[in-house]
Amino acid sequence: MKPLIFILSLIIALMTNLSSAADGVVPLKSGDRVVFLGDSITQQGARPGGYVEVFKQQIADQLKGKNIEVINAGIGGHKVPDLQKRLERDVLSKDPTVVVIYIGINDVWHSIRKQGTSVEDFESGLVDLIEQIREKDARVILATPSVIGEKHAGENPLDGMLAQYAGITRKVAYDQHVQLIDLQEAFHHELEARNKRNVEKGILTTDGVHLNAAGNQFVAEQMLSAFGVTPMKSGKLLRHVVLFKFKEEMTEAQVQEIVDAFSELPGKIETIVDYEAGTDVSVENKAAGFTHGFIVSFDDAKGRDIYLPHPAHQEFVKLVGPRLDDVLVFDFYAK
Repeated sequence: MKPLIFILSLIIALMTNLSSAADGVVPLKSGDRVVFLGDSITQQGARPGGYVEVFKQQIADQLKGKNIEVINAGIGGHKVPDLQKRLERDVLSKDPTVVVIYIGINDVWHSIRKQGTSVEDFESGLVDLIEQIREKDARVILATPSVIGEKHAGENPLDGMLAQYAGITRKVAYDQHVQLIDLQEAFHHELEARNKRNVEKGILTTDGVHLNAAGNQFVAEQMLSAFGVTPMKSGKLLRHVVLFKFKEEMTEAQVQEIVDAFSELPGKIETIVDYEAGTDVSVENKAAGFTHGFIVSFDDAKGRDIYLPHPAHQEFVKLVGPRLDDVLVFDFYAK
């Protein structure tokens, strides 16, 4: 049974989303300077393929000529009190026009070692950040913390506490009339749809918290939507199709070990943008003994070319090779 606090949080989310919609999306204008303020998730967002870089590139491509500057102000391990301490140095001194605050994971996560942030300090800290930013005539967009574990909502150890802090973020956004990006709610729906095996990581994150390629793309899309920008897709994906025919002597446990190992690759190789797997259910009896199918998707051939020699993939190849009677690989481009 899902924790009551999580269910209450979802109810609050629905109510707060109505207020956020009422506040309205404000499009970016010429000369805007957007600062992303947060922790290691945002700091890593500056890497190639990171959510901040994807956002930056999409803005450059779609809003050409508006000279919009995107600044990354993420530092690993930081919590709300840390943001308060460095707000002037890392944000206000940059003369921002918009500040996106994506924080809360460490405020909850670090509670495991008794170094988290109290409910009172978390709420008052968010309010303080908003007030200081507004004094500089910049507007604020507030994001709820995403996930600490990717199991279906309510089943990760810290889900209850994380839902409580996400609820505080929603409340602050409502009270302060600040636009909200409800990442926790968005992740909840996305993982319900994509995490069919209910794994702890590897769908949108590498470790249950930090974003993999799919997670960075997903968060970038949420950020772009907050400014009324529709993400542009590349137009086609490279599908890498793999079919396995296992040796007859392989046990069910040995086969499942391979399936589980394959499913972990998206969390280890960032160029994988989507992953699907299943067993043959055809009624035509033309599978020729191939029982398990996998589709690994990449943005382009470069992504696949990084994947094939990647140490994680090569380790998997060594594991699966001796157990196969045959393998079929087929690549194609799909819109």
